[in-house]
Amino acid sequence: MTTPRTHPVRPVRPVRIGPRAAAALVLVTLIGIAAFGWPLLADRQSGLAHSQDAPWLFAALLPLLVAVVIATIADNGMDSKAVAMLGVLAAVGAALRPLGAGTAGLEPMFFLMVLSGRVLGPGFGFVLGSVTMFASALLTGGVGPWMPFQMLALGWFSLGAGLLPGPERIRGRAELAMLAAYGFLGSFAYGTVMNLQGWVLLQGMGQGISFHPGDPVPQNLARFAAYCLATSVGWDLGRAALTVVLTLTLGGTLLRALRRATRKAAFDAPVSFDSGAGSDAGHPPQRV
Repeated sequence: MTTPRTHPVRPVRPVRIGPRAAAALVLVTLIGIAAFGWPLLADRQSGLAHSQDAPWLFAALLPLLVAVVIATIADNGMDSKAVAMLGVLAAVGAALRPLGAGTAGLEPMFFLMVLSGRVLGPGFGFVLGSVTMFASALLTGGVGPWMPFQMLALGWFSLGAGLLPGPERIRGRAELAMLAAYGFLGSFAYGTVMNLQGWVLLQGMGQGISFHPGDPVPQNLARFAAYCLATSVGWDLGRAALTVVLTLTLGGTLLRALRRATRKAAFDAPVSFDSGAGSDAGHPPQRV
């Protein structure tokens, strides 16, 4: 009587960035940095309305997001199951946003972006963050010139979670603590980046915090830091605190669910065929 073979369950690794996906991410990041930062380099006579450049940014962002998805699938050999998971997570994230948006910065979708970026990896994390923000804007009526900038900022937020170290080694409480710390700092970074989009449009707030077109960049950045401290620290703190609380309380369960779904979808499973017969025949393929 032969003893059935057992196969160990491998840990689920985040989807790695291949060369084509990395190139697409670098391109969209450079475009985003230019879109956020060009007013700092503009002269006094330049029009600084982001309402004029936002449609162009949105038109460039959508095909680049599709390019990131296609490149990631091509580099890693994944199929439509990965895209389906992205759609489900984006829908859940979009549904979470109205639960707290507009109330002291409480936005529960940020903790979902942290955990999803950790499991799915930086490439799909970036796409998930951007698509989630787009879907939530349509759901809440938050469509405006700020929307493509929000899509970029949340995409970077989720991408950063996918770049955190130790995806195959750090587990349990240590992983949750790391993700909570990232969520805390990333929430402030998101708010700071979005402040830059709106700050250049606001005038007459006071000599110490207003944007002065044409002034040296260091002077404007000092005023921008004062503006953030004066106007958005409390709002960002609410977002950061909620992200930490949800990550520490619900993160373990959600991480296991996401990894189980990813394992069943076999995103990182190599395709192999058994050539042997006899005792090997009839056994199911290895599960990953």
